[in-house]
Amino acid sequence: MPKLFRLKLTQLVSAVLLAGAVVLSPLQAIAQTKKIGSSGFPVPRFVSLKSDKVNVRGGPGMDHSIVWTFVKVRLPVEITQEYDNWYKIRDWEGKSGWVFKTLLTGYRSALVTPWEDAPAKTPLRRRPGPNEPIVAYLEPYVLAGVLECKDGYCRISGKDFEGWIDQERLFGVYNDEEFE
Repeated sequence: MPKLFRLKLTQLVSAVLLAGAVVLSPLQAIAQTKKIGSSGFPVPRFVSLKSDKVNVRGGPGMDHSIVWTFVKVRLPVEITQEYDNWYKIRDWEGKSGWVFKTLLTGYRSALVTPWEDAPAKTPLRRRPGPNEPIVAYLEPYVLAGVLECKDGYCRISGKDFEGWIDQERLFGVYNDEEFE
């Protein structure tokens, strides 16, 4: 008798869990598509590092260990989650961790094709468009400020260059994102 009861109880628990999953699925979908974080800004979104030393932690809080440290200011990162004053970020390699919000800035920057190796080069154009004159070629990992994006191209600038680049060649902006 106890074995039969356990089986029925197990079946009942499975049915309840399954029903709960059906009920929770739409709620989870809503939570995953949430567009505004506790900061009042969209999540996910791209920002950049405010300092040349930014500790990334394993969780949201000082009690979590440092898992790595960024050592270059203005690198682009994607905020994927917010918790109180802590933001979960993702870098161009896909690594995630938590940083305190004051270590980030809304300044828009991008890395040129960090997923490719040299000698790959990306054309920088005078104006947006695939047939516009090329003013330079940029190698992977070039860091640039993003001034605007429209029609699939972004106007970027750096120490010795300024021009338009195919938006899909950048980490730091979304492919369909437009802004001035």
